Amino acid sequence: MARKNDSFYFDGFRESAAYACQAAHLLSEVMHDFDPERLKDSMEQMHRIEQSADKVRHRLMDELVTAFITPFDREDIGQLSYVLDDVIDSIEGVLDRMYYDNVTVMRPEALQLTEMVVHGCEQIEALVGELPQFKRSKTLRERVFAINTIETDADHVFIEAMRTLHTTCTDPLQVFAWHDVFRHLEQCADDCESVANVVDSIVMKNS
Repeated sequence: MARKNDSFYFDGFRESAAYACQAAHLLSEVMHDFDPERLKDSMEQMHRIEQSADKVRHRLMDELVTAFITPFDREDIGQLSYVLDDVIDSIEGVLDRMYYDNVTVMRPEALQLTEMVVHGCEQIEALVGELPQFKRSKTLRERVFAINTIETDADHVFIEAMRTLHTTCTDPLQVFAWHDVFRHLEQCADDCESVANVVDSIVMKNS
């Protein structure tokens, strides 16, 4: 599948996936060592990661406009680039919501969901790394399935987290805040699954 100039696109996908992992690990650090006083600094650090990822996506899109030959359909290249970017945007959005909803105390379910997001991003990075040689890969479909499983598990944790929140928390402002944060953490897992689904679709179309 890979041609001489195809590495430009695959390298871009790998860069984007690596930034997603950076964002997920930063989120994990913030959540496990939570300090509201340091949240703004962490948001600025996260935004720098997001901006770097945006530059990769823009570079891919600029090249795609003028490219004569691409490794697979232009629409699929564009879609994969966008869903990778969505993962990073959603991770950044978690910190934004914790800041403007004034979250002051961490909840254990948030740590569970965060680790699922980290694991999902690590799987994405490995998955994208296998894309150039997908016909010879023996583990690519296993990684797609693993990401699908992470998303399903995150749904279950989200449901239980929401029930616990609404049945035990007596502060309506914190209920509102954590509803927002939990929903966005679950969205991060959904976005990881979207990447896996796009990669799976590309593989099926080109097999």
